[in-house]
Amino acid sequence: MKHAYITLVPLTPEDREQFIRDNQWAFKYGALMEFGARDDHIDDDGEIISRKTIEHAIDEPDNAAYRIVFEDRKVGGLVVKINKETHHNELELLFVSPEEHGKGIGYGAWQAVEALYPETKVWETSTPYFEKRNIHFYVNKCGFQIDQFWCEFFQPEHALPDEDSCDTDEGPDEMFRFVKIMQ
Repeated sequence: MKHAYITLVPLTPEDREQFIRDNQWAFKYGALMEFGARDDHIDDDGEIISRKTIEHAIDEPDNAAYRIVFEDRKVGGLVVKINKETHHNELELLFVSPEEHGKGIGYGAWQAVEALYPETKVWETSTPYFEKRNIHFYVNKCGFQIDQFWCEFFQPEHALPDEDSCDTDEGPDEMFRFVKIMQ
C-alpha cells in the first residue's frame, strides 16, 4: 500500500481561484470516467460541483480549507468543518488531481487531517453513489463505515443543502454518508 508524505497548507486568498478550478476538474473527471460525456449530473456551466458550493465550503466560519502539497506541488485540496464543542467534525471536500491518483496522496492527506485534529470523536463525509474509487477509499483505506444511503426514499433534512448557500439541484441525487468513530 502506498503512503505518500504530504503537507497540508492553509488555503491562501491568492490560491482560492485555482483551488476552485482544481476541485471542479477532479469532481468532473470522476463523473466523466463513470458516465462519459453523456453525464446528466453536469450543470449548465459544465461542472459537477458548482463554484457556489465550493465557495460556501471555503467561507463557512467553522471550516478550514487546505491545499494538499506533495513533492513541492499543489496536488489537491480539502475542506473540513470543525465543531470545537462536540468534536463531531465533517470532511466537506477532498480532492486529488486526477493526474496524481494512485500515489497514496489522498490517504496521506487523510492521515494528516486526523493528526491535525486529534480531539475528533467522529468524522462524517459523503460521496456520490457512482464514485466507486471514493467509496473504496473511505471504507477500505480510511476506516469509515457507510452509515446512510441518501436517495429518493431517504433524504434526511439535516443532510440537504441550504438553498441560500449552495445549489440544491447540482450533482447526483444519490449519495453515501460515511462515519468514522475515533474515540
